[in-house]
Amino acid sequence: MPGSDQAVAHEQLTSKLGIEITRWEADRLVGTMPVKGNRQPYGLLHGGANAVLAETLGSVAAAMHAAPERIAVGLELSCTHHRGVTEGVVTGVCTPIHRGRSTATYEIVINDEQGRRACTARLTCFLKDAPKV
Repeated sequence: MPGSDQAVAHEQLTSKLGIEITRWEADRLVGTMPVKGNRQPYGLLHGGANAVLAETLGSVAAAMHAAPERIAVGLELSCTHHRGVTEGVVTGVCTPIHRGRSTATYEIVINDEQGRRACTARLTCFLKDAPKV
């Protein structure tokens, strides 16, 4: 990701949760995440895992919009969990709501393998000047 610190690349939460970005376009970013390994005690996909998938997709989309002069940092994340998912893989689709000079807002819809909406999230990122190298 533009502006990321390669010294901590091996510590990324996305790797630990098994998140993979499968489509990289300015108007549509898509990523997947397995349910296995990301469950809460009742056997459902953890709501926090949904939040990580949503923030990952929205942050990457915002960074793509901001680069190379600016970097994106999360400002606000809102998640509504519509249904529990107990197995398989969920897919998040991120689309822009607003892309400005200082903020960018995205909607992220997470569906189960049957195409049923499991979570709707909205992420707003602050776009700030990239550190001088």
